[in-house]
Amino acid sequence: MPLRLRGKFEIASLRSQRQTTNNRKQKNMNQTTNAILMIRPVAFRMNEQTAVNNYYQKVLDGLLPATVNAKAQQEFDAFVAQLRAVGVQVIVVDDRPELDTPDSIFPNNWISFHENGDVVLYPMFAENRRLERREDILDILEEEGFEINEIMDYTSAETEGFFLEGTGSIVLDRENGKAYCALSPRADEELFIEFCEDFEYTPVIFEAFQTVEDERKLIYHTNVMMCIGDTFAVICADCIDDKKERKMVLDSLRGDEKEIILITEAQLNNFAGNMLEVVGANERRYLVMSESARQSLTKKQIAQLEEHLTILSANLDTIEACGGGSARCMMAEIFLPKATV
Repeated sequence: MPLRLRGKFEIASLRSQRQTTNNRKQKNMNQTTNAILMIRPVAFRMNEQTAVNNYYQKVLDGLLPATVNAKAQQEFDAFVAQLRAVGVQVIVVDDRPELDTPDSIFPNNWISFHENGDVVLYPMFAENRRLERREDILDILEEEGFEINEIMDYTSAETEGFFLEGTGSIVLDRENGKAYCALSPRADEELFIEFCEDFEYTPVIFEAFQTVEDERKLIYHTNVMMCIGDTFAVICADCIDDKKERKMVLDSLRGDEKEIILITEAQLNNFAGNMLEVVGANERRYLVMSESARQSLTKKQIAQLEEHLTILSANLDTIEACGGGSARCMMAEIFLPKATV
């Protein structure tokens, strides 16, 4: 495969035969999409390899692994049904039991899909999460009528111990060409800048923290503490301990005319930052979150959000407890163009 050397990282460009003359800069990008990829779990459990820096994960005492997986499947299936009921196109792919990938339910960390036909593969911190990357998923998307022009593969950074976990590490403001990243062991600054250079995003870099046993620890993924919608942003600004960085992030959002809905760290612990705006039937906009996230919001916050769109919430208690992730992590947005017949 042809390789491009960019900075210190060797980035592979796969399927070069599909490469078009499209500039990677994507004009007039949409912030939201109607199509998402979701992976149905077959061996869901608490992943011991990610628990070292994901402080939201818990062991559910007294439950057999098979019971945990069955509960996660029930939550997953009901969630998919809710999304489809409002007109969201959900492409469901079953995980493979032979892979032993307990976190496969969170595909947005290893792959992203872009409007110019690019697919991006990301370097993952946990070794067993690297097994989630499956080329047959791309074949399925093509069978569904989506066009893939080029695959950008950053995964060689894993061998050097550098990671960037997709739209978990990166929160994109596609419309305004900005990418937000809270640095952590799973979000390397230099690799993030490489991504921004490749896709012509302006990087917004900061550190975000949570309190764990009276200590301030880096939050593992940016999308846990902030969400950017079409006309609004939900963010736990209190997680950004450095006042200058906090002001920089908030000024950036306000400068793009986003209404800012602030959430507390207690709400963040209920996954209130882990939300995603999607488009349903008749161009109706929905903000997707877990039921625990919705219940943590105040009446004022709900009213603020409902000025912009409709809230859709799902019971994801088992997935949140064992997986340490929530609704947004489960949805990999598909912005790929439709293939012309």
